[in-house]
Amino acid sequence: MNKIKFFTFLLKHPLNIDHKWTVLLRYLRWQVGSRLAPGAVAVDFVDKTRLLVKPGMTGATGNIYTGLHEFEDMAFVLHILRQGDCFVDIGANIGSYTVLAGGAVGVNCISVEPIPDTFDHLRDNINLNGMRDRVTALNVGVGEKEGVLRFTSSQDTVNHVLSEDEAKGMPSMEVPVQRLDDILNNVNPVLIKIDVEGFESNVIKGANSVLSKDSLLGVIMELNGSGRRYGFDESVLHETMLSYGFSTYTYAPFERQLKTLANKTSNSGNTLYVRNCDEVNERLKSSQAYQIINVGKKL
Repeated sequence: MNKIKFFTFLLKHPLNIDHKWTVLLRYLRWQVGSRLAPGAVAVDFVDKTRLLVKPGMTGATGNIYTGLHEFEDMAFVLHILRQGDCFVDIGANIGSYTVLAGGAVGVNCISVEPIPDTFDHLRDNINLNGMRDRVTALNVGVGEKEGVLRFTSSQDTVNHVLSEDEAKGMPSMEVPVQRLDDILNNVNPVLIKIDVEGFESNVIKGANSVLSKDSLLGVIMELNGSGRRYGFDESVLHETMLSYGFSTYTYAPFERQLKTLANKTSNSGNTLYVRNCDEVNERLKSSQAYQIINVGKKL
């Protein structure tokens, strides 16, 4: 993201739009302060949760600047989940979504991150928030079948399964891979987030049993065209999700309302797949409010 797009995103973010000077000061404070403090810094997040963040962690620093970097999707996680539920975080990175679900809401989580260094940061955030009894963290990849795949290893939030076109000279590593059906064999998830940089089609091919479970109300999935690097047609993936009874929506957090996409995909990068809408809407409307610490607002 270039600087113009970056600052446009910050200033137009729904939690910042009325406090533009404040967000710029927040940005400057982090830029200066993070350079003076060695290593990761624990920053306030939502309610009593915190995140360990270092400069260069794109998504995590976005939470510092905006409160919730991926506003609609993160708010949906907060509002739909209840204690006793299970949230599954595929491509957990350092654990922002895991901390929202396991720390702020207090649900059980299964969090999957394939890159060892990033997995260490995920585990640090689990420990920081006292979630070891609620979070099962797995240092594996997810795909159509069990085996081993080679992942890039130096691209922060966009590390991904190495494609054939990228195979020469790019820093990479081999990672064990499991099917989602095997990982969740005895688990009944309510919500799944899948962010695997274009490999989503392969993940879904190994998730038939999971997607058929009555407990599953929603899937947040990144569909931004990255699947082309592997020859995947994301329109086929989209039709597959619809065949499991899901419909597509965006979420309006302030109004606590789903807004239909008429079964089209979102232009924002992530698409929200929902089924059993009556139950979902009841959960959204009856959820408690959560304090977004950095921006001083309740949501």
